[in-house]
Amino acid sequence: MKLVLLHSPLTGPLTWQKVAPLLRAMGHDVCVPDYRAVLAGPAPYYDRIVQDIARQAGQSSILIVHSGAGALVPALAVPLRLNAAIFVDALLPHPGRAWFDTVPADMKAKLLGRARDGKLPQWSAWWPQGAIAAMIGDADLYDDFERALNAVPLAYLQEKAPPADLPVSLACGYLQLSVGYDAEATMAERQGWPTRRLALHHLAAMTDCETVAGALGGLMNAGPAAR
Repeated sequence: MKLVLLHSPLTGPLTWQKVAPLLRAMGHDVCVPDYRAVLAGPAPYYDRIVQDIARQAGQSSILIVHSGAGALVPALAVPLRLNAAIFVDALLPHPGRAWFDTVPADMKAKLLGRARDGKLPQWSAWWPQGAIAAMIGDADLYDDFERALNAVPLAYLQEKAPPADLPVSLACGYLQLSVGYDAEATMAERQGWPTRRLALHHLAAMTDCETVAGALGGLMNAGPAAR
C-alpha cells in the first residue's frame, strides 16, 4: 500500500524519519515529501505546496499528516487520488480560514509581536526555552531537528486554506499523541472516525517511533485501509 507521510508546514520531514522504515517493514510503499522549499519562497503558498507534494508523491492510497499538515488534506485528496487519510496530532481541515483563525487570540497576538520582515522565528523558538529539547530528549536528534527548521513566513499563517472540505468518500482516522489535540480527537470520534489516543507528546513519532508506527498500523486495519 502506498503511504505518504506529511510533515507540518512549520517543521520538516525529520518528524517521520524513524517511522517511515518501520512502515516499510510492514510491507508499505512509503513516501516522505519535503516541501520546505515552497515555504522559503513567496506567497501564495497553498496551491504551490499541493503541487509540490503531488509531484513528489504521485498517486497514493493513504495520506498520514502531522500537526498543521491537516489543513492540506482536502486539497490533496484529488491530485493524490486518496482512499484515506490519518491525522496524527493534527489540525482538522479549516477550509476558507487561515491558520491564525485556528489558534487562541493571545497566541496570535504573541506571534505577531515577534514577526520581523514578514517572518516568524523557527517553530522551536515559539515555546519556552528548552521545552522542545526536553520533549525530544536525545540531544543529537534535537540538534538535527532544529537545524532543519526555517523561519516561518507570516503570509502562510495569514493565507486562507482552500475552500474545499474533505470529500465524503474519504475514509479518515485520528491518532492523538498529546493532550493539546484532545478537542480534535474528540471531534474525530464524533464523526465516527477510528480514533486512537496515546499519552505521549506532539513529536512522539521521533521518540516513540515503534509505538506510533504500531498505532498507525492498527488504525489502517481498523478503518481507512480496510475500505
